Amino acid sequence: MHLLKNWFLFAVVIVVLISFALPEFGKLVREYKILNIGIFLAFFITGLSLETSGIKGQLLNYKPLVAALLSSLLFFPAIAKILADITLSQEFIIGVCIIAVAPVTVASGVVMTSIGGGNVALALLICIIVNLVAIFTIPISLSLLLRFETNIDLPILNMLINLIITVLLPTVLGQIVRPLVVSVISKLKRHFSIFQQLIVLLIIFNAFSSSTTKVVEAGFLLIKVAIFVVFLHSLILLLNYGIAKAVRLDRPSTTAFIIQTSQKTLTVSYVVWAGYFAAHFPMALIPGILYHLVQMVMDTILAEKFRVASFKAEVSTTK
Repeated sequence: MHLLKNWFLFAVVIVVLISFALPEFGKLVREYKILNIGIFLAFFITGLSLETSGIKGQLLNYKPLVAALLSSLLFFPAIAKILADITLSQEFIIGVCIIAVAPVTVASGVVMTSIGGGNVALALLICIIVNLVAIFTIPISLSLLLRFETNIDLPILNMLINLIITVLLPTVLGQIVRPLVVSVISKLKRHFSIFQQLIVLLIIFNAFSSSTTKVVEAGFLLIKVAIFVVFLHSLILLLNYGIAKAVRLDRPSTTAFIIQTSQKTLTVSYVVWAGYFAAHFPMALIPGILYHLVQMVMDTILAEKFRVASFKAEVSTTK
């Protein structure tokens, strides 16, 4: 039962081991564009799965939305870059910047908000707004963050067009198709979730298989990056807690804001890395992979704590 519940984390370990044992399979994934197709389908499924009818009541509540945009797309990248410059080498600094400018996660943030007894409608709206805006801010933000790094000249317009085609287009198509298949979507949700997690596993496999030699050479540096990522995510959680208190969110909305706004999506980070950095900086996706794993573990624990706190609050109000 424990293995089934945490199958993804066990699968990550297996995928990393396979990537070292059989790195040539990574070449096949890249040669036949398997991940390109998988990522398109993953975002199409995201569009199919997004239930937007329940968020209309949150649209007038602009404060947490503005705060989420500022936190995720401005404060997070700035803090991450400052800390990375102090702590890490160039290739990992680039990787930290790539994950820092990425939008929030689509599935896990909403699921963890629900587990924590949070405002799911707000979490979903934050997800939609930040992802939509991030498509346009990523090229500019990344260019600004990396302008002092050597030999990096990003084609901003090309990157923007690529993100629109790869991320926004399939999501919109999914939303268009959704009304036609809405009756069967609930039955397929678990399968959708598994498919998207398999895409993440394939991303991890591709990243490690293309940089096995460098990863071995890095050795203990990876532990340093892992510690950095844990510290960064902890700091962002505290920052978002402070912001939630500053804008005076209620308990369910605070849960939604902290969890959803602190998470970052690995899939979009991969699209950016694979398109513009993989050839010269093969290990630059590793901070993103580690951040993804850290947020899954830490936020699952946090969601459970929020759930217990929410239950206690409900009990105390009924007495």
